[in-house]
Amino acid sequence: MTADRRDTLEREIVLCRVIDAPIERVFAAWTDPAQITQWFGPAGFTCDTTECDIREGGRWRFTYTGPDGTKWTNRIDFVTIDPPRLIEMEHGSDKDDDPIRLHVTVTFDAQGNGKTVLTMRQLHPSAERRKTVIGFGAVEYGYQTLDKLAAHVGAA
Repeated sequence: MTADRRDTLEREIVLCRVIDAPIERVFAAWTDPAQITQWFGPAGFTCDTTECDIREGGRWRFTYTGPDGTKWTNRIDFVTIDPPRLIEMEHGSDKDDDPIRLHVTVTFDAQGNGKTVLTMRQLHPSAERRKTVIGFGAVEYGYQTLDKLAAHVGAA
């Protein structure tokens, strides 16, 4: 294994889920501002949007409010949108030069049975940051978010 690949593995979190909805519906839930704001975020969190321009070069600014009332500002900058297969984005707090900003790649693969395999890869700035976010529940929160997505597209 090369040093570059080892570094990537030490910084990456990968989440995968089969969603019982066609690829076009799942992709639209990620790229339609009216939809993404309804389901994005862990269970019990609300997502209040101040700007939502989902396109290559676009930006989504929002605040998560946790069940205990704690607020976190967020900014997602969309790097690549290739319908209906790929979204790449940079996600961090709503400030310039955020040192904990991460690169997220979401791929969508259609199954022959009308379901979609969604894979989300989070590349953190360091192995230490990856350990920190895993420690506070990022994997569980990520799967809660995908659960909310699955419920959203299943209801469509």
